[in-house]
Amino acid sequence: MQLYKSQSLKIHNSLTGSKEVFVPLNEGHVGMYVCGPTVYSNVHLGNCRTFLSFDMIFRYLKHLGYKVRYVRNITDAGHLEDGDAGEGEDKILKKARLEQIEPMEVVQRYTVDFHNILQKFNILPPSIEPTATGHIIEQIEIIRQILDQGFAYEKNGSVYFDVVKFNASHEYGKLSGRKLEDMIANTRELTAQDEKKNPQDFALWKQAEPQHIMRWPSPWGEGFPGWHLECTAMSTKYLGKRFDIHGGGMDLKFPHHECEIAQAEASYGVSPVKYWLHANMLTLNGKKMAKSTGNNILPNEIFTGENKIFGKAFAPAVVRFFMMQAHYSSILDLSESALLASEKGYLRLMEAIEAIEWLAPSGKSDFDVAIWRQKCYDAMNDDFNTPVLIAHLFEAVKQINLVRERKSSLSKTDKELLEASMHAFVFDILGLERRSGSNRDTEKLPGVVELLIALRNEARTNKDFATSDRIRDELAGLGIQLKDGKEGTTFSVGS
Repeated sequence: MQLYKSQSLKIHNSLTGSKEVFVPLNEGHVGMYVCGPTVYSNVHLGNCRTFLSFDMIFRYLKHLGYKVRYVRNITDAGHLEDGDAGEGEDKILKKARLEQIEPMEVVQRYTVDFHNILQKFNILPPSIEPTATGHIIEQIEIIRQILDQGFAYEKNGSVYFDVVKFNASHEYGKLSGRKLEDMIANTRELTAQDEKKNPQDFALWKQAEPQHIMRWPSPWGEGFPGWHLECTAMSTKYLGKRFDIHGGGMDLKFPHHECEIAQAEASYGVSPVKYWLHANMLTLNGKKMAKSTGNNILPNEIFTGENKIFGKAFAPAVVRFFMMQAHYSSILDLSESALLASEKGYLRLMEAIEAIEWLAPSGKSDFDVAIWRQKCYDAMNDDFNTPVLIAHLFEAVKQINLVRERKSSLSKTDKELLEASMHAFVFDILGLERRSGSNRDTEKLPGVVELLIALRNEARTNKDFATSDRIRDELAGLGIQLKDGKEGTTFSVGS
């Protein structure tokens, strides 16, 4: 179903700084690339927020009927500690040295952790999940092209991107709003800069020192690719030289995404991305999350409750719901009080969804479900505004509860539309999962109703018709109809 033809989606483009109507390069198809993790440690909660945000975006685009190719990479080589300067030690190699294991053991261990955590969050896998080490040939070829265009230079087996020369004919800094002149003026002289023409130049290929384990042959000697280069190679290989959406955390806007634009323009002659989207940061108790200060918590520590920050465990679905209550581009603060409030809201939402099935429809509706449904779409069409969507969902929760209390009514058609819409927005788009135990609760329903039928029969035998009628009427209000016959009393759910 091609809903995108009837829904006008607008998204905030970081490149232009404005909200624009989303028109993909190829009608009905969307190419989306999101920077994945560097797998040298357990995935942290801030990264999870980014992946949750783009999972929601991926889900909504699919819901609208687009055929989406979603590419999210794994950085398993080349991410140096000082990514801006292209210097320092490879993070994976450093971890391997500290733990005295092979670099690929580090990669495997933390890739598995990454996938396990994302699965707990109910994050859908991408269409393609390429690795940096699996695309060395493609990266070498892009370096060749950039050298041929005169925007890079080789020095002692390393290749650097010439930012100053590139900026003479292009605009380096247009995504982050930085001016190269200001960057040069504010740059302090760094150590080990003798190979570079300018401190702003970044590594496309680094010569491997004798002790460097992860190394590949290249026209410039044995070495390894630069961190920025891998995303250019993998995004353009699977999505083309120009594609629709590139996403990532706000912290990647500069220098990583800025360098991606420069590399692609230098090698292919076109700006690679139509819409840039950036998810904002997550703070903890009002402060920046950092392992060094102890103001840090891992996802599994929240799920198990084994931490010194929160007094109880919180389910992944509750944490996901908490994340969805803020716009993806706004700063979000994590605290125990915020999670407790989200848990309460999540349970209210789940209870209402479970109750829809048992609602007894009437001939007319006091709630216009079609208008409400379009309000939900309008929220998502406004740059994926999940907090406004959730506010509309709780309008429906209120109406569901009024119908349960027989203070309002729904027609059969509106009940079916409401049930389908709630499932679509809550489960398919927001990606929430049902609360644990809800299926078991449903399985217990027949036993509970049979007990109430027995109590009703006992009341009728004792000529306590007030109690008998009350049981029948209360069950009817919940959508459970009792039918008295020769063989006894039976029940049915629904109309």
